Amino acid sequence: MQIAFIGLGNMGGHMAANLVKAGHGVRAFDLDAGAVARVAEQGASAASSVADAVQGAQIVITMLPAGPHVLRVCFGEDGVAAHAAPGALFVDCSTIAVTHAREAGEKAAAAGFSFVDAPVSGGVAAAEAGTLTFMAGGSEADFARAQPVLAAMGKNILHAGGVGNGQAAKIANNMLLGISMIATSEAFALAEKLGLDAQTFYDISSKASGQCWSMTSYCPAPGPVATSPANRDYQPGFAVAMMLKDLKLSQEAARAVGFETPLGRDAEAIYDALSKDGHAGMDFSGVIRRIKGEI
Repeated sequence: MQIAFIGLGNMGGHMAANLVKAGHGVRAFDLDAGAVARVAEQGASAASSVADAVQGAQIVITMLPAGPHVLRVCFGEDGVAAHAAPGALFVDCSTIAVTHAREAGEKAAAAGFSFVDAPVSGGVAAAEAGTLTFMAGGSEADFARAQPVLAAMGKNILHAGGVGNGQAAKIANNMLLGISMIATSEAFALAEKLGLDAQTFYDISSKASGQCWSMTSYCPAPGPVATSPANRDYQPGFAVAMMLKDLKLSQEAARAVGFETPLGRDAEAIYDALSKDGHAGMDFSGVIRRIKGEI
């Protein structure tokens, strides 16, 4: 299958490379020529522009920083919609506002294209390994078209419902993750104050009712989980800036439907303070250092 891939950052470059490995023809474009060159070394065709990338593509995948970028790249002057083949499927893997995803779906339909929002979970390591989780929003027919392509980049491909529901699932999940990481960090910090070392507390709590992903897969305390960023000085991973972005999206979505998420709001404030204090590039599990008064 001929695929255009636009947006070759930390995640997108690995995702495009995995599509090549799966046997797809990939024409890749990014404003960063170095990123294009790196993917070309993996077997993709280097495109010189959005228009060049989408020529003849049956599926156009975008992986971009925010909703306005997606709308501009897909529907702006000289964007994807101006050059894509009739009936092409747009698959946006960015994490953006639900409202932006639904606007993109409406614009795609009006122009004769199909659209699926398919944000990802798993981070850079999963993007490289091809083990991402995709939460896809779109019609049953469009999801069926997208599923085999997404499967070349991930191991869990989940249909969340109509357009925008992929983003809804992603931001609700990451709000839960942000809250959970803060709670896990508080628990480890309290256990330490009460005389338990991190390994002892982990051995007990990971087998008890407090067990959660933030503990057993991404423990914020150094020691218990060898692969956690805590054991490499909180190098990301998933940076504070990225968690803050998702928490802001969660609060934007909550306000849009008149719903209160007090813990989500508090989590946003905690990560916002970390970012403003110069720790935006630290892994989000480094929040334990703020809780312990180290930063």
